[in-house]
Amino acid sequence: ASCKSRQPNWQRMEEGSDHSDSDSPGDSLRDIQDISLNLKLSLDVGNTLDGTLDSEQVATNAKKKLEASVSKLSKPMEKAQDDVFNLKFPAIRRRKYVFVIAVDCVATSDLLQIIKSVFSAAGEQRAAGSFGFILSTALTLSEVNSLLEAGGLSPADFDAFICNSGSELYYSSTGSEENYAGSPFVLDEDYHSHIDYRWGAEGLRRTLLRWTASVNEKKGANAGQTVSEDEYISSDHCYAFKVNDFTSMPPVKELRKLMRIQGLRCHIICCQNGSRLNVIPVLASRSQALRYLYVRWGTELSNFVVFIGEWGDTDYEGLLGGIHKTVMLKGTCGDARKLHANRTYPLEHVKSLDINNLVQTEGCDPSDLKTSLRKLGILKP
Repeated sequence: ASCKSRQPNWQRMEEGSDHSDSDSPGDSLRDIQDISLNLKLSLDVGNTLDGTLDSEQVATNAKKKLEASVSKLSKPMEKAQDDVFNLKFPAIRRRKYVFVIAVDCVATSDLLQIIKSVFSAAGEQRAAGSFGFILSTALTLSEVNSLLEAGGLSPADFDAFICNSGSELYYSSTGSEENYAGSPFVLDEDYHSHIDYRWGAEGLRRTLLRWTASVNEKKGANAGQTVSEDEYISSDHCYAFKVNDFTSMPPVKELRKLMRIQGLRCHIICCQNGSRLNVIPVLASRSQALRYLYVRWGTELSNFVVFIGEWGDTDYEGLLGGIHKTVMLKGTCGDARKLHANRTYPLEHVKSLDINNLVQTEGCDPSDLKTSLRKLGILKP
């Protein structure tokens, strides 16, 4: 059955396509029930939730903040949408397989080593253009750019970048069929428009600030801040918070429950080994970004090969399920184990480790990765 889009903004650009906006496959991405959205309860006794800003003011503030956060590295806002449209057939559409590197290493050197090992394991297929690459991370675009520079890598080595835990999606302009002068990153504004649906924006931010104040107050004035807003790395669709003392912070599930009570829909992700909280729209996630690429560009999900660590950010479990292929790097991201200490279910309930499209490596060397890719049928024996 065809789902009707609530906010049709785009359609897949394929030669000879007769799809109309009303039948756009983007509708299924926004298929979410709208229950509890009108629930408004007080966070603090005597205070009411003041998250009902004038809609025009919210839209204006959001647009200004987005322009400021993106303009440093991505293309100017008035050109970004045209660039994505003009890509038409980005390099990712020509790939036989797409390798998604989603290993949540904190140390730059560790992540660079894994990236280079994946490149090396791809071998001649990478040079021939049969394999494409996506970097999926909790880092900001600025941090990703610094990472690439530190490792001597180029944005053209990747087809796309999923940043801020899935709240931002960029393409490599130098890796597309058409080369654009200026910035090597092209922002996908259609993705931004999609995840903006039911996003709490400034009202959500103020609620989060009151929560951080209550957490810090419980610890005491002389004990220092447990958690604080990190305005420098926050963006229009990702409110970032610096966690100075992870052991003193309440469990993330309590914050998620609090946001649901307030009627504020969002994803709260603990990342960087517990040193950062990313709060992003409920329709945004690293796994959702992959689904968006399938709907937007027709890249089959079964042709995605996702590389993840044995542990990771609190959203890494979302990368386990699905029809895509998964390579789990044993022995990596062990420090992130503490982020899942409150998990009340075994990992096997999320993804069976005995199925054919998930394999575990014995190490992170190119030879180990090649062995795993052969088991998945990606490389020839």
